[in-house]
Amino acid sequence: MILPPVDMTLSALLFVIFLIVLLGPFLVKKIEHNLEVFLFTMGVIAVTVDHFLFKVTSNVADELLPIWNLKLIEKAIIDPIEITLAVLIAGLIFHYGRASLKGFTDSILNKVPLKIFVFLIVVILGILSSIITAIIAALLLVELVSALKLNRKTEINLVIIACFAIGLGAALTPIGEPLSTIVIKTKLQENFWFLFEQIGKYIIPGIIALGILSMFFVGQKEKAKDSLTSAEEKETLKDVGIRAFKVYIFVMALVFLGIGFTPIIEWYIKALSPEILYWVNTTSAILDNATLASAEITKGMATLQINAALMGLLIAGGMLIPGNIPNIISANKLGITSKEWAKLGLPLGAVIMVVYYIILFWLKI
Repeated sequence: MILPPVDMTLSALLFVIFLIVLLGPFLVKKIEHNLEVFLFTMGVIAVTVDHFLFKVTSNVADELLPIWNLKLIEKAIIDPIEITLAVLIAGLIFHYGRASLKGFTDSILNKVPLKIFVFLIVVILGILSSIITAIIAALLLVELVSALKLNRKTEINLVIIACFAIGLGAALTPIGEPLSTIVIKTKLQENFWFLFEQIGKYIIPGIIALGILSMFFVGQKEKAKDSLTSAEEKETLKDVGIRAFKVYIFVMALVFLGIGFTPIIEWYIKALSPEILYWVNTTSAILDNATLASAEITKGMATLQINAALMGLLIAGGMLIPGNIPNIISANKLGITSKEWAKLGLPLGAVIMVVYYIILFWLKI
């Protein structure tokens, strides 16, 4: 994509939009309770600002441009369909099979301590997400957590930790999530196991560490009055459909936001050193990490550059609800607010970022 020289007016406006997207859910309660509509609106505004403030030209005929056109609208309509269908179908399956899953969970808990069971949930779903996809792993997560009937705070913390693990693990193969698919098939054109060979040595120990961490957030199993899912058995088919529709709008919003912020990515982010890029990629906490990866990763990059860009995107994706598909699915299903997610997601993500920065740039492992 060929963009004109840096436009400071456009840069400033997009930066303001970014701050609104970042802070809005924490400062305004109505935004927090209508996050899908808010993100959708801000994505539309970002693309509209691009459209009217500069003209984009491209040397690739079919390249998606950050302006309003039929290709952008088609992408925004089609991209969320696969995820939405998976959420809807799995929601229907779990709706009718919830009693069986509850019985299965109870039978395991009669033989395995709760802390061990929680560890296994985080680790197994984190690793399997690269095969069964992050979407299915997240749906299994919320059903298993629902069956445990823990208190609200414990459920939230467990879900956030598990979503970090799923977000990391899903990147190990091109099956797991859009980011890995784009990086392997489109950008680097490498073999199926390339990312596993590149970053598996960082991700698998990280998933195990998250599993261990999750054990410290659970006590004895009890049917808490303030459980996130105390009314789960009363969920109707209408609720299943509404949740799938919300996920559709959420993913469409991320498409618009990702395209809308393309000028910032092209002008400022792509030219950064690996050390700075690693930290700048914390923007994936509210932006689509697949879009960022598509812009940043190119064939011929040094191993350190690829690893730094990917690890920054993957870790930061767990910090806030919009950062990852598992976060979106879990928060919608369990009614977790932006503030509740950020309370653990931000500090946990920051600690993980520091740990991996030391591993990548100081220890050079």
